[in-house]
Amino acid sequence: MKDDSLNPASSRRSFLKQTGAATAGLVAGGLLSKTASALPPLPANPATPEAMPTRNLGRTGYRVGVFSLGGQAAIEQPNNDAAAVAIVERALDLGINYIDTAAQYGGSERWSQRYIGQVMKRRRNQVYLASKTHDRTRDGSLRLLEESLRLLNTDHLDAWQLHHITTQDDVDRIFAKGGALEALQQAREQKMVRYLGVTGHTDPELLMECLRRFPFDQILLAVNAADKHHLSFEEKLLPMAIEKQMGIIGMKIPSRGRLLSNWPAVGAYAGGKTQPGPLNIKEALYYVLSLPVSTVIIGCDNVGQLEENVKLAREFTPLNQQQLGALSDRTAPHAQDALFFRRWS
Repeated sequence: MKDDSLNPASSRRSFLKQTGAATAGLVAGGLLSKTASALPPLPANPATPEAMPTRNLGRTGYRVGVFSLGGQAAIEQPNNDAAAVAIVERALDLGINYIDTAAQYGGSERWSQRYIGQVMKRRRNQVYLASKTHDRTRDGSLRLLEESLRLLNTDHLDAWQLHHITTQDDVDRIFAKGGALEALQQAREQKMVRYLGVTGHTDPELLMECLRRFPFDQILLAVNAADKHHLSFEEKLLPMAIEKQMGIIGMKIPSRGRLLSNWPAVGAYAGGKTQPGPLNIKEALYYVLSLPVSTVIIGCDNVGQLEENVKLAREFTPLNQQQLGALSDRTAPHAQDALFFRRWS
């Protein structure tokens, strides 16, 4: 049998198992010994500098390509290894150096992490790897982290984030004694995660409250060309994140296809929408890249979509205020479709 006693991944997983079994008093009292070695250097994809513009990921010191890969779409579909793994491999070949996933992507089988993990076996040092916990407790989150590290074939995450802050109850549970924030802090202390983040779609005030309570390193927020029409994230949340020098990652750029004029071609994410959207993918992407974000993530249905997005990122030039305003105006009749993820009641 192979001896894993000197394997950092095994060591950290053992620590997590011990933590899950430990009493709350032992964990809270800090009686668990540190088992993890120092984190490796930040990842570096040699193809990134020539592939697309890069920006600072807040105060992390990482230079991230403006287009990054989201772990949904084809990458969370069941029994889709050939297509999903091909997208991840090609993404790194094209210079993408940030991948986002979550314990919740792909259901109970966690397909997204499984597919990404197949590539991470060989190319972990080329990509900044971010995942999330949807559990609101410390112990539940640590169990999710243990399984995430195993499926992703790594001994650490570059970012671990609180997933999908939706209600005030989420915020209160996360920051309570025994809440998920304790798991994030403990994992960082134990060198299982490098940076901490928070994510959300529904209400900017909930995320602003999280930022008031804790100095997160990065934020993943849902923003697109329809943003200003309802519960705008651009108005107050984005400036607050900039002031705190956070890494800012934009998501829901094409709103799962609902913003796009060719919406039937974008896969399963158009929901019940029956009319084409007002924008093409270039317009949707350039709108958000013209905001002060570090990068954007988009899930892709196939390698062709991925290649198109990287090409657009490489050719990006910022839009001026007049152009941004015109795109926003065009989305107004589609706002509820485009912002389906926001709180509407």
